[in-house]
Amino acid sequence: MEGLSHRPIKAGRAWPLGAHCDEADGINFAVFSAHAEAIDLCLFDATGRQELKRLPLPARSGDVWHGRLNNAGAGLVYGLRAHGPWAPERGHRFNPQKLLLDPYAREIVGRFEWRGEPFADDNAAFALKARVVEPGHATADDRRPHTPLADTVLYEAHVKGLTMRHPGVPEALRGSYAGLASDAAIAHFQRLGVTAVSLLPVHQHVDEQRLVAQGLSNYWGYNTVGFFAVEPRYASGAGGLSPREEFRAMVCRLHGAGIEVILDVVFNHTAETDEFGPTICWRGLDNLSYYRTLPGDPGAYDNLTGCGNALDIRHPRVMQMVLDSLRYWAGEMNVDGFRFDLAPVLGRGDHGFDTRAAFFHAVAQDPLLASVKMIAEPWDIGPGGYQLGHFPGGWLEWNDRFRDGTRSFWLGGPSTRGEFAQRLCASSDVFHTQGRAPAESVNFIVAHDGFTLRDLLTFEHKRNLANGEQNRDGHGANHGWNCGAEGTSDDPQVRQLRARLQRTLLATLLLAQGTPMLAAGDELGHSQGGNNNPYCQDNATTWIDWSAADEPLIAFTTRLIALRQRLLPLANRWYSGQPAANGLHDLGWLREDGQPLSGDDWRDLSARTFGALIGAPGKAAAPLLLLFNGEAQARAFTLPDGPWQALLDTQDAEGLPSWQGGPSYVLAASSLVLLSRITT
Repeated sequence: MEGLSHRPIKAGRAWPLGAHCDEADGINFAVFSAHAEAIDLCLFDATGRQELKRLPLPARSGDVWHGRLNNAGAGLVYGLRAHGPWAPERGHRFNPQKLLLDPYAREIVGRFEWRGEPFADDNAAFALKARVVEPGHATADDRRPHTPLADTVLYEAHVKGLTMRHPGVPEALRGSYAGLASDAAIAHFQRLGVTAVSLLPVHQHVDEQRLVAQGLSNYWGYNTVGFFAVEPRYASGAGGLSPREEFRAMVCRLHGAGIEVILDVVFNHTAETDEFGPTICWRGLDNLSYYRTLPGDPGAYDNLTGCGNALDIRHPRVMQMVLDSLRYWAGEMNVDGFRFDLAPVLGRGDHGFDTRAAFFHAVAQDPLLASVKMIAEPWDIGPGGYQLGHFPGGWLEWNDRFRDGTRSFWLGGPSTRGEFAQRLCASSDVFHTQGRAPAESVNFIVAHDGFTLRDLLTFEHKRNLANGEQNRDGHGANHGWNCGAEGTSDDPQVRQLRARLQRTLLATLLLAQGTPMLAAGDELGHSQGGNNNPYCQDNATTWIDWSAADEPLIAFTTRLIALRQRLLPLANRWYSGQPAANGLHDLGWLREDGQPLSGDDWRDLSARTFGALIGAPGKAAAPLLLLFNGEAQARAFTLPDGPWQALLDTQDAEGLPSWQGGPSYVLAASSLVLLSRITT
């Protein structure tokens, strides 16, 4: 950094936002702030501890402050100071004593410290800074798999938790991006047959003050501090790669194995939390523009997220930041899609959620973003926050009605055959009525937030004391299956029933219409000891214990996914019940006596045995028959005419049927069976 003080700064240009090296040995800086009176560019030594120079950005074009630093390049460490009024009651929180992080930082220097500096104290020595990076481009031979939706099987995973205890991953790579792309991890993905890993947040985040005080951390990472920066805690540093380079290498290697990469992104709030939270970046640059405030009270945040603040996507520059971030990850980092946390925030205008919001139009017309998968978590905690089925066509949505309806049917909750059939058929009452495709329903039984599949069937009540909130956090009682033997049971009948229910729930998920999402570890019996909200447990609670893997369950899940990919029992089109070419209805429903379901059969709360006769499957050449017995005793099901062969029976540990044919099939309690008609 010799001679830094002699480097002149010129006007530069107002685009692109952030810091970018140019071909003429210089860096252009551009920062948005509609309400600042001046913006200083502060240059630091390589460690980020010593401030070397302050340079007021010399030009302003509209609401963008900008300047070009000559004779400078990648590696430069910098921060920002914003001058303007300190008037919180009017929504302004400018304080030039506080160094601010560039919202467009590609690499962040330092680790956030909770210090509680007085208002007038300068925090430059400890504040987060940005480091200028070399321009990057997706690797030429890194081609996205572009897996069709009908063939997509999502696998939700945490970068660290997936491989931290995997004996097949080299120890130095465990818990890292490189570990996720290791031979052992890829072999598991390919063995299962999943087509995409959906990763919990990898944007750089900070740990909340309360967690730090308790010796905990925000393991899940839903507390973003850098929308363009890779979380460095998941980098191994192997081969001398930076976190950004290691992440990109991971994506490239997964693509080479045919695996897509979906990122969980948090554009609904930031780590600055409520009005008492830290000033790190956006609040100090232009609080009134970046955050939603209450109507008539600009000093109070509109807390639609439960996290203290909500980004104001109505503002064009805030929406631009989100879109620029998405384009960066989809373009330079080459990821295949995004899952949006609390996604209704993205579509909230002045009067609630709007399917036609500007953000959705911007995504639809963008040639890059329109080519990747977009998945919404379709709820937030604001008024009218539950928006399942109301996102634009082409978007996928997490379907909690599938989760709740499936659990209720199989685990003894209030349920009817009609309700379960609708959930099995991509919640047609939700998606078909909105003109959406079946594959836009992302079906899941469990996800990162809640009990694991094994724990769902093991614990009647949550066990979250380790989270430090006196077991008040997380969902309440497990309103699911109660066998009267909570926790580990030596009763072989209880253990057999639990194991069968695991298989039956997995079979329902993976044979249903829609896009299935498997939570990492559920295919091998992962347990979190009953903790259904382990967001702060970066330890053996959440790290998958591969040494305790249920191998028959892995084999069962593998066989199940292979059947889905080969047959696709329910196609990515809506069924009408009309006759198919083979003389059967495209989809029909049968009682256990083989007669069609009708009238009160659909609404009977006491009957949970029925069948789906699929005359027009998605890929199978022959008709298929799905049989369900959600009752506590075995049932004999009269089969339709014609010879049938059994392909799957969840009574067996690996799903291998022992049925030798005949006019009926005896369904075990809590089981699912898949048969195919034999054609000559």
